[in-house]
Amino acid sequence: MVEILRNKNLTTRFQILVEIAAKQPNIQQRDIAKTVNVTPQAVSDYVKQLLKDGLLISSGRSRYRVSTEGVGWVLKQLKEAQEYFNSVEKTVSNIKVSAAIAACSLSQGQTVGLVMRGGLLFATDDLGVGAKGIAVSDATEGEDVGVTNIQGIISLEIGKVTILEVPNMQKGGSKKVDLDRLRSASRGRKPIASVGIEALIALKRIRIQPDYIYGATEAVIEAANSGLSPVIVCIDEEIPILIKRLEEAGTKHTLLDLRLA
Repeated sequence: MVEILRNKNLTTRFQILVEIAAKQPNIQQRDIAKTVNVTPQAVSDYVKQLLKDGLLISSGRSRYRVSTEGVGWVLKQLKEAQEYFNSVEKTVSNIKVSAAIAACSLSQGQTVGLVMRGGLLFATDDLGVGAKGIAVSDATEGEDVGVTNIQGIISLEIGKVTILEVPNMQKGGSKKVDLDRLRSASRGRKPIASVGIEALIALKRIRIQPDYIYGATEAVIEAANSGLSPVIVCIDEEIPILIKRLEEAGTKHTLLDLRLA
């Protein structure tokens, strides 16, 4: 779950900033307190902290406006929440019919449990997994099966994308990649994507065929949203574009520089 939904302090900061943005510059803290359901003193304390953090700007008594940094912070929190709600929307109850893979033999009308494994939805006879539904047909293990009347939330931990940076051709290409670190960072990870010929050849030098070379960025975003933790090997000049897209999608990521010194 996104941090703003777990942390009451962050939630209140977000609400206060939104209220100030809507009513700026003349702010009545009593009105904000009533809307946010906290005390006026709490609003005053939050405002002082937001001013200190640079998210608010004061232009006089009871006159505040949200700073550029504050707007950016609000938008970032909103984007992360939207990504979370989008993922929840796919898994909550009352989905008419959803396709799943039968984890065992199932019978039409059987109540089944639903669980994500390796980024795919499985229907199982284990009813202790959180979400349940009704199988619409018989299915043997490994077959696709329709599931209806889904109730509950399917447990799904959003994954993180690992970006492995390699040099472009002008900086030596795949010959200047630390292959041992590339091998270690890629071991056991799925899916693996590459951006750039140099990245593709670096992977081939350690006998790895990437799962995606076209649409690689969107593929790893979708994989992370499905609970996987993919790797994308990317040439250095494409890193800023890649990171910008991941941030737009609210996808967690980490960057490792594999260029040899």
